Amino acid sequence: MKTKQIVFTKPYTAELLDRECLPPKADEVTVQLEYSAISAGTEKANYTGMRNGVDQSEDAEPVFPRTTGYSAAGTVIDVGSGITDISVGDRVAVYWGNHKKHITVTRNKVIKLPERVSSMEGSMALISTFPLGAIRKAHLEMGESALVMGLGILGIFAVQELRAAGAYPVIAADPIKERRELALKMGADAVFDPTEGDFAGNVKRLTDGGVDVCIEVTGLGIGLIQALDCMKEMGRISLLGCTRSSKFEIDYYSKVHGKGIQLLGAHTRARPKFESSYGLWTDADDMKTVLGLIEGKRLNFKDMIGEIHSPADASAVYDRLVNDKKFPVGVLFDWSRI
Repeated sequence: MKTKQIVFTKPYTAELLDRECLPPKADEVTVQLEYSAISAGTEKANYTGMRNGVDQSEDAEPVFPRTTGYSAAGTVIDVGSGITDISVGDRVAVYWGNHKKHITVTRNKVIKLPERVSSMEGSMALISTFPLGAIRKAHLEMGESALVMGLGILGIFAVQELRAAGAYPVIAADPIKERRELALKMGADAVFDPTEGDFAGNVKRLTDGGVDVCIEVTGLGIGLIQALDCMKEMGRISLLGCTRSSKFEIDYYSKVHGKGIQLLGAHTRARPKFESSYGLWTDADDMKTVLGLIEGKRLNFKDMIGEIHSPADASAVYDRLVNDKKFPVGVLFDWSRI
C-alpha cells in the first residue's frame, strides 16, 4: 500500500514523501492514523541534526534521512493472522511509530482507546508517559513538594501528573510567560520565571526550605544547576529532558554530594520491557494508566492542544518549532487532511 510519511531529508528540511506500508505479519496490525503528536524536543533535535540517541557522540556528523513521530492514534484497518484481541475498526493509540498515514506495527505497540477518550487525546498518550515514568522513579509521596523545570509538552504533562499523584505545592518554572500561564491552567500552584529575581529563594520560601522532588525537563545544564539550588536535603531530581550537550560544569560537592541529592536518569527508554515493579513501570502499563486518567477526567489533554495542521504543512511547522519561542505546547498532525 502506498502512503504518506513526514521525513527529515537533510538538516532543517521536512518533506511529505510517498512511502510503502507493508501488510501485517502474524503478530502485526496496520493502522490508519487520525492524528499524530509532535514531541518538540526530540523532533527539534532530529530536524536540526543534533544527536538523536544516547549512544551517539554529540560531535558526530548527523546522518539523514531521519523519521520521527512516535505518539499517534487511529483506526485499525488490517490485522495479522492469530490476533484475536484487536479487530478491524478498533480505535487505538499507537506508540513507537512514525508520522505516517498508514503504519504497520507489532501488536504490543497499540492499545485500544476507551470509549470516552478521543483520538486527539490518544495521540498524545505516549508522550505523557515520559514524565509519568520520571515521577514514579522519584518515588513521590502524597504531600511532598514538587518543581517542574521547563514547560514544554513534557513539563505541562508533568504538572498535571504531579497534581494527580498528590504533590503539593506543584511549582512550575519557564521563561516564557504563556507557558507559565498554561501551567497554572493545568494545575500548577505557583509559577516562576527562572531567569528573573531570586528564583531559588522564592521556591525555598514556598516549600519550607526546598522541594522534595524535581522533574527536570529543560535538558540544559543551567536548568539542572538551578534545580539543584532549589532542592531540600535528600531531595530527588528526575532527569527527564534530554541533555544533548555535555558542555557545562556542576559543583557536585556542594550541590549534590553534601546535600544527599539523588539524580535519577529518567529517559523513557530506561524502563523494564516486560514487567512493572515499584517505581519502574513498562510503557504499556503507563499507557493504560494515562488513558484511564483521561477517561476519569484526572488529566486534561484537550486544553493542551494549541494547533492542528495538515501533514502537508510539515515544512512550515518544523521551521516554526525551531525559530518561534512561543511555539504551542500541543501540536498535532491531522492525517485526514491529505
